[in-house]
Formats: sequence, structure tokens, C-alpha cells
Amino acid sequence: MDELRAIASSVGEPPAELAAYLAKVREQAYTVTDADVEALKAAGIAEDTIFEQTVAAAIREGLRRLEAAERAIG
Repeated sequence: MDELRAIASSVGEPPAELAAYLAKVREQAYTVTDADVEALKAAGIAEDTIFEQTVAAAIREGLRRLEAAERAIG
């Protein structure tokens, strides 16, 4: 888990323009569509930035949920 945390942390802070999108990734990832990504690209956000921030947000949220489950079990 430490390696995953390090990877997610290495990405850095997301641009403010990604806030709503990243909230969607964390809370309802199954609803993210190509149109969401295309809108970000149209707003001038680089595809690499979108990808890196998406992966980092997913890792952070996955670890948060795993830790919550471990607390509930333990």
C-alpha cells in the first residue's frame, strides 16, 4: 500500500478545473464517460494530466475504502 500511496502522491495537486471531474471519479466512477474527458480536453487540460489525476484519485479512494474496511473488520 505504501508504494501505491507514493505513486498517487507523486502526481501532485490537481488543477482546480478537475475538481468536479475528480469528485465524480471518487464517488461515482461508473458514471464517467468519454464526454467527461473530452470536455476537459476541450477546456485545455492535457490528456496526460487527466489520465494521471484520474489514476491518482482512484488509487487514493481505493486505499481510503480499504482502510475503512480494515477498521471495520479489526
